[in-house]
Amino acid sequence: MTLKLNQTRLKNVTLIRTGDDSVEISWSFSDTPRKVAVFAGESPDHIDRQNPVSISQANSIAKISGLDPAVRYYFEVAPDHGSKIIISDRRVPLEGSVNFRDLGGYETSDGRRVKWGQVFRSDNLGRLTDQDVSFVKRMGIRMVCDFRTPAEAKKLPDRLPQTDRGRYLHLPIQHGEFDPAGTFEKIRNGDIEWMTEEFMIKGYIKNIDDFAPVWATLLKILADGSKRPLVFHCTGGKDRAGVCAALILLLLGVPEETVIHDHGLSNLYIAAVLEKIYDQIRSDGVDPKQVAPYFTAPKNAIKAVLRHIRRAYGSAAEYLINKAGVDEKVVAQLREDLLE
Repeated sequence: MTLKLNQTRLKNVTLIRTGDDSVEISWSFSDTPRKVAVFAGESPDHIDRQNPVSISQANSIAKISGLDPAVRYYFEVAPDHGSKIIISDRRVPLEGSVNFRDLGGYETSDGRRVKWGQVFRSDNLGRLTDQDVSFVKRMGIRMVCDFRTPAEAKKLPDRLPQTDRGRYLHLPIQHGEFDPAGTFEKIRNGDIEWMTEEFMIKGYIKNIDDFAPVWATLLKILADGSKRPLVFHCTGGKDRAGVCAALILLLLGVPEETVIHDHGLSNLYIAAVLEKIYDQIRSDGVDPKQVAPYFTAPKNAIKAVLRHIRRAYGSAAEYLINKAGVDEKVVAQLREDLLE
C-alpha cells in the first residue's frame, strides 16, 4: 500500500528587503506547518537547490543575510512536501531608477502565476549610475523598449548600451496633447491648468485607442524568448508603462484588482523623488497640489482604462487580437512562456 502524503500549499509568501545584503521571507501554510527550505539563485532558472540559504522547522519566516548587493536574487520557498513558490524583490534596487520592477509573481484567476525575471517595467534609464548599469547587465536584460517621445529620449538617453546580448527599441507614445519633455518649462510659465485628473484619464484612454500598433509590436517581441528578459519604460514608469503593464497582466489572466494594485505601487516607489520634484515646483511659485495628478499614478485613470477596454473591446485579449492585430499564436505563446 502506498502512503499518500498531504501536499502543503504555501500562502501569503512575501519578501521584505531588510538591508543591502539581507531579506526576510515569510509565509503561511494551508494545513499543518512543515519544514521549509529556501534556495537562492541569480535567475529563476538557475537556483542552487543543493545548498539552502535557510531551513525553517515548522516556522513561517526565514531571515537571510550575507547576500551580494550586486546581485538580484530569486528565492525558491520549498516545503518538504507540497508546492514550491519562487519569489523576489518586486522593485529592483537601483540608485538612478526608482520604479524599475518585476511583473512576476502575480497570481492569475485560474491559480497560475506570472513567472519572475522575464518582464520588467521601469521609469527612465537615463540616470542609471555606473553601478546600476553593471547590475542591470548582470540581470541579463536582452531588450529595452522605450515609450518616451523623441524629445524625451534625446534629452536623457538610456544608459544601457546596445550589445550582442541587449538591444534597444524606441516605440514613442505621446501621453496627451503636450510633449512631456516640456513639462517643467510649462510649469515655470504658469501653464498648469491642463494638469488635471481628467487630462490623465483622457491620456490613458488615448494610449489604448491610438497606440494599438505599439502594443502589438511589443507583445510580438516579448513572445520571442531570445528577447527576454525584457524591460519597457517611459519617463516616470507610471502612465505609458502602466498601461502596457496592465495589458500584459490582463492578457495573462491576472485579475483587475491586482492590476490596479500594481499600478498604485508607482506612487510608493516614486514618493521620495516626487518630494524633490515638488520642492522644485514650489520654488517656481506653484502649489504641488495643483499638478499632483500629472506627477502621480492616478487610481481613477487605470480604473477608467479597465472600464474602457471592457466596454469598447470586451477584454484585453479581444482588444489586442481584434484592434491591435496580435496573432492568437502570439497570445498563446505568451501565456505558455510567462505563466507557471
